[in-house]
Amino acid sequence: MRSVNSSVLLDTHVVVWLAFADRSLGPGGRALVDAALKDNAVYVSAISFFEIATLRRRGCLHLYGDVLVWRQLLLQRGIAETPIQGDIAIVAGELNGLPGDPADRIIAATALVRGWALLTADDRILQWTGPVTRHDARR
Repeated sequence: MRSVNSSVLLDTHVVVWLAFADRSLGPGGRALVDAALKDNAVYVSAISFFEIATLRRRGCLHLYGDVLVWRQLLLQRGIAETPIQGDIAIVAGELNGLPGDPADRIIAATALVRGWALLTADDRILQWTGPVTRHDARR
């Protein structure tokens, strides 16, 4: 049985970096993901797929093929999708001091509610004083 503390939630940009082996994902971030993958404890919020599809539609992200197929391939690599449930939505709405868009709030709330560490390079989230364990994905 895995420890909750070994679980990692990936911020949207980290999912993309991981999928494309982007060097923006630093060695510490990569090691954290690799260790959590061994425990089947790497997660992505469903809201990240919304963000990825939106970025692709706007021409800001170039994916090969259909986003649904890309998502399926990512999940086959051992990353588990976690849904946006009511408790997460409520906590996201009530988070104090976290600036940013609703997706950032949902991702942070998911990590908080589930007790998972959040791997991100978003400075607003990293500098936030809220109770979520965070790791800088660039390091």
